This record gives sequence, C-alpha cells and structure tokens, in this order.
Amino acid sequence: MGVGITVEHLNAFYGKTQALFDVNITVLANHATALIGPSGCGKSTFIRCLNRMHETIPEARVEGKVLIGDLSVYNGTSATQLRRRVGMVFQKPNPFPTMSIYDNVAAGLKLNGFRNRKQLDDVVHKSLHASALWDEVKDHLHKKSGASLSGGQQQRLCIARALAVQPEVLLMDEPCSALDPISTGKIEELIFQLKEQYTIVIVTHNMQQAARVAEFTGFFLLGKMIEYDKTEKIFTNPSDKRTEDYVTGRFG
Repeated sequence: MGVGITVEHLNAFYGKTQALFDVNITVLANHATALIGPSGCGKSTFIRCLNRMHETIPEARVEGKVLIGDLSVYNGTSATQLRRRVGMVFQKPNPFPTMSIYDNVAAGLKLNGFRNRKQLDDVVHKSLHASALWDEVKDHLHKKSGASLSGGQQQRLCIARALAVQPEVLLMDEPCSALDPISTGKIEELIFQLKEQYTIVIVTHNMQQAARVAEFTGFFLLGKMIEYDKTEKIFTNPSDKRTEDYVTGRFG
C-alpha cells in the first residue's frame, strides 16, 4: 500500500526569487491527486520539492516540512534514500538511448547494487506488466533500445523504470503532454490501476485529464496553493473565485 504525503508551510526559492509561498497540503495514500494552474504557477516546482529534484538547480532552497509517510524529506534523509521511495516521470520521455529495454528498466536497481539475474528478471517482468508494456516489448527486451520505441511506449518504459525500484509514491510532471490521444488514454488507464498500489501526484495542464484520473485536485496560482479539495468540487463548486475563473476558462 502507498503512503500519504504531508506538506506544511513549504516555501521554495531559486536564488532570491521565491517560487512557492506557504504551501500546505495532505495527499491521501492510494489516490491520484492532480495539480492544475497556469504555466509558471509553481506546480512543477512543488512536485520537484517532494523528491528534491529542485536541488539540481543552483541556489535552489526550501523552507518548511515535507513528510512521505513518516520519512522527513528535509531532515537528515539522503536524496538517494528518498528517491527509492518517490519515483518521478517527466514531461518528455527520457529512456536511456544506448540501453536495451531490459537495461532501462533495471537501471535503478543496478545502481543500487542489485546483481542477482533472477531477481532482476523478475522485477523487469513485473514492472513492464505494471506499466502495461510487457505484451508490446517481451520479444525485444535485449534486442531493442529504449529509444527505438514510440513516444507513448517510451513514457510507459519510464514508468516501468520508476516502478522497478518499488517506490511508494509516483510523481508525474505532465506525463501526457507530448503524447497522442491514444497513448494518453493508455497512461490514464494505467494511473487508475497504479493508484491501488501507489500514491500518485500528477501535474497536468489538461483539466479534463485531472477530472478523469484524480480524486483530489489542487489549484496553484502565482506560487500559492489557492484551493485543494475533491476534484468534483473543484470543477463544479469551487470555494475560491480565482479557481472558478480558471476552471471555467476566464483566464490561464
């Protein structure tokens, strides 16, 4: 079963520029939570703060508290330890181009010292099944590179790679924005299946997608979490006028 996420008074900075302002949110385990809002409003910064990916940018820093289950993200936990528990899928599929499909999925495990071939085979098999890719690639695991797959398949390969290290939380930063409608449908179907085992947070510009896949939705604007509630309420009866203006298309 997945674990929940608790965020208290989170502020994020890039140098002197503040990107997030006092964000507070509790993400329930084994649910999909969508984050919506106009470009540059802090959604991607927020999910990067959940697994410390923002630290790849010079002068980035964070204040506040983030708990993944009972693990404190900013209190003595190493980034490596954290990322074993929090997987990430990016906007643009990023398979390792020179590696086979098999090695792409196994990459994180090998990095963590896994060498037992039978165990690796087992995890690769399970991860490709879980990402709904097994039937399409099972005959080419060692023959084809990850880069030889279609865009939608590459994104599911990246999901399989994230799942292989057995995380508890899966973060998705606009995972369908570069995909065609059929591939998008497959990823959305996958999210439904995966949330039985994982806690999922998805950033999306597509409000219909948020309505389809997420039980809860948070609306960001200018670095602030304006409203966070059940998805149905956000889209049909939001509490804040700014949320209503955004979801009805008056701005953004």
